[in-house]
Amino acid sequence: MDLVQPLDPNVIPKYINQLVPPPVFMPTCIQQPETGHVIGHAYKINVSEFQQQILPPGFGATKVIGYGGMIKNPKIGRDSYFRSTPGPTFEAIRGIPIHVQWINNLNRPFFLPVDPTLVWANPNTMAIPGPPFPSFPPGFPLAQKTAPMVTHLHGGETPSYFDGHPDAWFTADRRTGPAFSTNNYTYLNVQEPTTLWYHDHTIGLNRLSVYAGLAGFYLLREWNDPVAPFLPGCENEIPLIIQDRSFHTDGSLYYEQVGDNPSIHPYWVPTFFGNTVMVNGKVWPNLNVKPQQYRFRILNASNSRSYHFQLSNEQPFIQIGSDGGYLPHPVELSSLMLAPAERADILIDFSILAPGTTIILKNIPGGTPADPYTVGQIMQFTVMNETVQPPKKLPSVLNNIPQLIPTRTRTFTLFELEGPNGPLKVTLNGQLLRSPITELPRAGATEDWRVANLTNDVHPIHLHLVQYLLVSRPKFRSDDYLRDWKKLNLTTAPGTPPYFVKPKVLPLEPYLVGSIMGPPPNEQGWKDTIRMNPEEVTIIRIRFASQNGSPYPFNPSRGPGYVWHCHMLEHASNEMIRPFKVVP
Repeated sequence: MDLVQPLDPNVIPKYINQLVPPPVFMPTCIQQPETGHVIGHAYKINVSEFQQQILPPGFGATKVIGYGGMIKNPKIGRDSYFRSTPGPTFEAIRGIPIHVQWINNLNRPFFLPVDPTLVWANPNTMAIPGPPFPSFPPGFPLAQKTAPMVTHLHGGETPSYFDGHPDAWFTADRRTGPAFSTNNYTYLNVQEPTTLWYHDHTIGLNRLSVYAGLAGFYLLREWNDPVAPFLPGCENEIPLIIQDRSFHTDGSLYYEQVGDNPSIHPYWVPTFFGNTVMVNGKVWPNLNVKPQQYRFRILNASNSRSYHFQLSNEQPFIQIGSDGGYLPHPVELSSLMLAPAERADILIDFSILAPGTTIILKNIPGGTPADPYTVGQIMQFTVMNETVQPPKKLPSVLNNIPQLIPTRTRTFTLFELEGPNGPLKVTLNGQLLRSPITELPRAGATEDWRVANLTNDVHPIHLHLVQYLLVSRPKFRSDDYLRDWKKLNLTTAPGTPPYFVKPKVLPLEPYLVGSIMGPPPNEQGWKDTIRMNPEEVTIIRIRFASQNGSPYPFNPSRGPGYVWHCHMLEHASNEMIRPFKVVP
């Protein structure tokens, strides 16, 4: 058998794998000496390479990179070391900080194609190569030799020293990036209870490292959560981390090895779409469910793929939360769209279904349809013959979202620089990552950011540090705006980017069309990642303060600062990422 051949997804049997929730990391408790009260949790988490059975039995195991640490192992009745992709889950309590020592144990060359023509970590300080480029494998041995990492708590209100800045990377042999200060991070956990997640954030490389396995859940809870008594119990609460993957016939991961513009970026592709769907580290799994209501915390952790979820029996479900916490009210839905990095907290009632019923969680995207036999299917639910338990009645109000008043408005564009065979770079406002910082919001200020999408893609835009609110998505004449924006900002000055470092602002109002509508009910809560659609201006309202409006319990102006970026990881790995810094 030729081990380098791609695996046909149609030969993989579905719903043989059984879904298992990720295990939970076990901390060392830090207690106040006089009272014995727990005042913190401490963890040691390492990153390493290993084999994991992702495909069904009979197929080869898959080489991955994953997080590992101590978990409570129910099989042996005591704590034990465990590593996996996705990584085990952090269970955090609001008001109790956790302290994590992140350890890089990656001593082997990276097995996916590092492209050294991008802005990237470059731990071996190799010179930027020029064409002709070698094929991968082997690519550039000096680029593959040392694997850096840095972990970002996605959605966390975190001091920038501990935010996982893309230049704060470090290697197993102690090489470090320009923003590195420590690998001992503290997460304060002062924000609202919600579904966060953690993943690698190394500049130019996290398209590969997250694909290889570096992601996991971080669930922030509250002791006296007033909504929790109305929700399913912990045994019926299941996190679902959904990712698309492709494989070779030997079970190894398949990732594109030739760039769209190979004479410029030999291995970088602007998007990657796998041909199978992996949930909690298993391809096309089945979950046996009781005839009861279940709570699913869903995370789209794919590199590029958005999902439009629908149950095969067209049964409605209820969304109660999004990225930053509970929604204002429960929202009944028949389908749900999630772009990369977005989360949704949903309730599905299986008590109305007969034992033995099977339901498929489907993917029915608009535009280009998903193959109904492969990525059009996510996972299966099978209803068991057990005691029926009807769901509890939810309160009509789940959360109080404040009415924020902006004092400043900024206008941006999402713009692609075209190459010979498609995008050469994808940018925020036509600027590059290393261009000077242009966004310096003041601590405590509320701003509206208006982002005009001049591309044909849906871009999930993520801001570090903050949870924000969606205001609206008005339509606009994007082709006309693009033409006029380019006329205003085009430059041919030698040694400069294709457009001015800080573009001139072209007013949006003359280009807007149609009526302006507010966000749909299930997008009226706190968000840290939002879909920005083609031919639309997405307006978000950001308060640079804690969710409750109080100042941050740390100085956000200290440290290397923060970034905002597209969460299509191939885009963020090639310039669709910009710094911002909060000033006093």
